[in-house]
Amino acid sequence: MTTLAQALQAFPLPRLEARLLLMHASGCSHVDLIAHGDRTLLPETEAAFADLAGRRLAGEPVAYLLGAREFFGRPFQVSPAVLIPRPDTEHLVEAALERAATLGRCRVLDLGTGSGAVAITLALEAPHCAVSAVDVSPAALEVARRNAEALSANVRFLQGSWFTPLPSAERFELIVSNPPYIPAGDPHLAQGDVRFEPQLALTDGDDGLSCLRHVAQEAPYWLVPGGWLLVEHGYDQGRAVRHLFESAGFCDVTTTTDLGGNERVTQGRRP
Repeated sequence: MTTLAQALQAFPLPRLEARLLLMHASGCSHVDLIAHGDRTLLPETEAAFADLAGRRLAGEPVAYLLGAREFFGRPFQVSPAVLIPRPDTEHLVEAALERAATLGRCRVLDLGTGSGAVAITLALEAPHCAVSAVDVSPAALEVARRNAEALSANVRFLQGSWFTPLPSAERFELIVSNPPYIPAGDPHLAQGDVRFEPQLALTDGDDGLSCLRHVAQEAPYWLVPGGWLLVEHGYDQGRAVRHLFESAGFCDVTTTTDLGGNERVTQGRRP
């Protein structure tokens, strides 16, 4: 019979990953792993853990195996239908919250919402805002709706490509987006966790700027005068995105960096 301590050593996984997967399979806590390592695993628990470990060794992301990932201090359900929320995107949320604080009551639109992490976080952190979220994928929207319900967030979800599902008369004070920005053929698409994530949400199948270009060009129509557009982009795309914003007529265009010093979020104001 295998104990908790023995199970942690049974597969060549990083220790933290082994702990998370074993806790998920067994229902035990971190304290149990430390204080009760001699506890014997049930055969079905051992089999479940072995399955998870095998899938992780094959490259499947831990977040998909656990079915959740933390974002902005909250647990978000994830599945292979959505991108795994990343710390880089918290910079987009922080920038949006700073803008929302200056706008008072405002309407916010999240384009390409995926798991709903950005829209739901904005709705919870800035309850004075009315938040809408759009995604082209019905499967992604189902995940987002479940997250909104689990976290008691009031978000309106719409299915469609970018701005197409919106009523033509609707306008927003703030639009945010984390669109696909990895260029086609980028070697990162064939590496690590990214191999298992939805390609439609990662790459535009082009130069990495086509979705950003579309959002920048169309956003002025949907923004009130003085409204803001904020987007996340690749570490090496800051200059190009600022040019897209300026070409679309935005003013006060600036880019902020992430914790690694990489240009990550660009914002601009409709005159």
